[in-house]
Amino acid sequence: MSEYIVTARKWRPMKFEDVAGQDHVTRTLRNALASSRLAHAYLFSGPRGVGKTTTARLLAKAVNCLNPQDANPDNTCEHCLEITEGRSFDVQEIDGASNRGVEEIRNLREAVRYPPVKCAYKVYIIDEVHMLTKEAFNALLKTLEEPPSHILFIFATTELSKVPATILSRCQRFDFRRISHAKIMENLKTIAGVEGIAVDDDALSLIARRGDGSLRDAQSLFDQVIALCGNAVTLAGMEEALNIVGTDVYFRVTELMERQDAQGGLMLVDDLMSGGYDLREFLSGLMEHFRNLLVARVVGATELIEASDVYRARYGETAAKFSVSDLLRAQRLIHGTDQALRYTAQPRFRLEADLVQLVTMPRAVDLAGLIEGIEELKKKGSPEVARTFTTPARSVSASSTGPVQVTTHNRTPSSLPGTGSQQTSAGTPQSRVAGEDEVRSRWAEYVAEVSRLKISVGVVLGATTLLGVSQGVVRLGCVDEFQASTVQRNREVLMEIFARVFNARGVIQPEVQETGGEAGGGTAKTPSAEEHPVVQALRRELGAEPL
Repeated sequence: MSEYIVTARKWRPMKFEDVAGQDHVTRTLRNALASSRLAHAYLFSGPRGVGKTTTARLLAKAVNCLNPQDANPDNTCEHCLEITEGRSFDVQEIDGASNRGVEEIRNLREAVRYPPVKCAYKVYIIDEVHMLTKEAFNALLKTLEEPPSHILFIFATTELSKVPATILSRCQRFDFRRISHAKIMENLKTIAGVEGIAVDDDALSLIARRGDGSLRDAQSLFDQVIALCGNAVTLAGMEEALNIVGTDVYFRVTELMERQDAQGGLMLVDDLMSGGYDLREFLSGLMEHFRNLLVARVVGATELIEASDVYRARYGETAAKFSVSDLLRAQRLIHGTDQALRYTAQPRFRLEADLVQLVTMPRAVDLAGLIEGIEELKKKGSPEVARTFTTPARSVSASSTGPVQVTTHNRTPSSLPGTGSQQTSAGTPQSRVAGEDEVRSRWAEYVAEVSRLKISVGVVLGATTLLGVSQGVVRLGCVDEFQASTVQRNREVLMEIFARVFNARGVIQPEVQETGGEAGGGTAKTPSAEEHPVVQALRRELGAEPL
């Protein structure tokens, strides 16, 4: 039985051109080799699995190859074979995590003084160099700045921020990029073709997405999928074998949102729990799903979506059914759910509640269309109707001096919508006028409705006195300017609720009651604490009693 070699090792690049997605690095290194402008120290930084150590080994082989081909190692000479097999005395790979102390670096400083045994260069590749201690970095500085001519240092790190600036300034730095979804798919498709493995594009796309920019991670998952599914890999078989939430499940969520189907949301969570899926993995995929919808909606194209052509077309069709505001609100809700699931003792209950909220979420209002509709109404209506949209209500002064006089904030009935020549058909709130007896009998119901919709205004309204109702004008007695100004500021809201409760038009008119002495003089009486409207509201609403 032949020895099995994992894909990441078996398909390790043997030439600079084979390194996927790092052309800016490999082209620079080849030019440096061709022009004999080789530096004494290089620093390769970037995420895991993107080719840092592989490129370091290629560089080590290229500088020592006996028969280089176009600045590439030939991989057949004695030096190349020894380096590839890891048995060269002149190319040392050091793990920075397990050789991080100052003593190991002192030994390295001693070793670099001796010339290479067989090769032209003695190469030291230090992986995860950021793990070295501060003292170890300091011990390396002098040797790194002025090494012997036969020494080449190559450092690799995934955390560049932990490497001291003194080290960075002594190296040529190359930043390795995340490998694109298309490049990973292309690499896996090539491997599958040579290995005789039938795998559909949807499955390859899912593997590439889960690799998250790391070719090594994608190749490792590729090995796992082949071990589970054999030489014929399909998306359905892969999702079942790895217990991955399928993309169709996420489209099911958006279908539930279209129908406002709360019951379907609960059933979906039950299916996830019955299938043993990871709920946080589901939320992560759902966030990506709404990201794809947002991209398709904003850009108007699907090129930026990492998916197969079939799903890209489906994203384009689904995105057209939602507004940008809807998609953004959905993303914020999903993100909050994901954060909450980390700490909740009952993740299922939280997911059920939030998913029901998501699928029943009301659609965002198109403000532009609403404003257009108002403008059309203003054009079609009378001058008085237009004035109600454009003229702000007058406010009550915040303070006053001297005796408090009666202050009236009103419009005459003839200036209001629906009066005089502008009367609409009988029976509508704009035409019918409520009588005083009707208003007094249902006043408590009206105050309760205001309190339900806007509790602060309801408390103030409950502290006022209904003085009378005449020709649709509802006069309210207020004990001070604060009450009157609050009623005046919320006048439009109060009138709208009045129309709904009484099915009649009504103009709310606050009046500050006179508290002074005789007309023409006297001192304003300061209300006692018992008479203050806030105290009265607390006693009425909460049953508060004086201490």
